[in-house]
Amino acid sequence: MTLDTHGGWHSSIPVTSAAQELLTCLLPLVRHSSWVVAQLGQSLDGRIATESGHSHYINGVESLVHLHRLRALADAVVIGAGTASADNPQLTVRHVTGKHPTRVVIDPRGRVPADLALFTTSTASTLHLTGPEATVAPTSAEHCVLPLDTNGQFRPADVITWLADRGLTRVLVEGGGVTVSQFIEADAVDRLHLLVAPLLIGSGRPGLQMTPIDTLESALRPTMRSFRCGDDTLFDVVLSGRTA
Repeated sequence: MTLDTHGGWHSSIPVTSAAQELLTCLLPLVRHSSWVVAQLGQSLDGRIATESGHSHYINGVESLVHLHRLRALADAVVIGAGTASADNPQLTVRHVTGKHPTRVVIDPRGRVPADLALFTTSTASTLHLTGPEATVAPTSAEHCVLPLDTNGQFRPADVITWLADRGLTRVLVEGGGVTVSQFIEADAVDRLHLLVAPLLIGSGRPGLQMTPIDTLESALRPTMRSFRCGDDTLFDVVLSGRTA
């Protein structure tokens, strides 16, 4: 197999259609040593959970496998405090072969419970990132401190730079919607993998929550490709030129 300068690929042997889609989707990430990919799974009407917070599982098993592929490609997987508390995820690689990424919990006020799986399992290392004034209970995670902005939040660029200084240059921002939205609005995301399931929730927690715009002229119109992912549709959205 050969790669061209535009990110395309060519194979001298027959490749199945499923393998073709997988290569086209993931090779742009494999061939770059530094990137930030955000991932969200949502319903047709843009919900990532019901009003009560139930979200397991909006997307199908193929989408879960895709998420684990992204984890296996990443050096670090980032999750916000709200999603960490609500979902209690492991953030490890289980549905594919690959190494576990470093787990990063961004928790400005130190409100994430100490008994979460992220802090009590040794399968992968965990970094607990808080603001200077936060007080956290001792856990197996490494407690790290970064300054906050005037809104009491981390600057996404600071988080990415801080991770890169630790050698963690391939970063997956896994959720939730607020965290992913903050990173996109800060121009800190190279690609967004948006997995849309064929169901309507009707009301509930929204996915992307960007600053309101007045007219459609201000809307983002990124380049994107779509792939089948079981019954779901994966939108591979290019938000920067670094992984094109």
